[in-house]
Amino acid sequence: MTTKSAAGQKTEREGNALFFAMKVAAWAALIIGAVLCLTNYSDFSDSNRRLMAGIGFLVGSVFIYMIGTAINLVHKRKTESE
Repeated sequence: MTTKSAAGQKTEREGNALFFAMKVAAWAALIIGAVLCLTNYSDFSDSNRRLMAGIGFLVGSVFIYMIGTAINLVHKRKTESE
């Protein structure tokens, strides 16, 4: 019985580490996107590659955070059911 709880704690720590890494990546993408958008907003058109990359980073950061949160919730539910 102690081996199950030790294994459960190990997987819980791995899940928390993954969620933390995804959160850091999402914040990094958000900051990069904001910097790219704010430095290149003067030529607001679809031919401005840096502005489009900045918008892509902004949108991508939301998806990274959502995926990390979903993985964390699934992982918590799995460990609670065991």
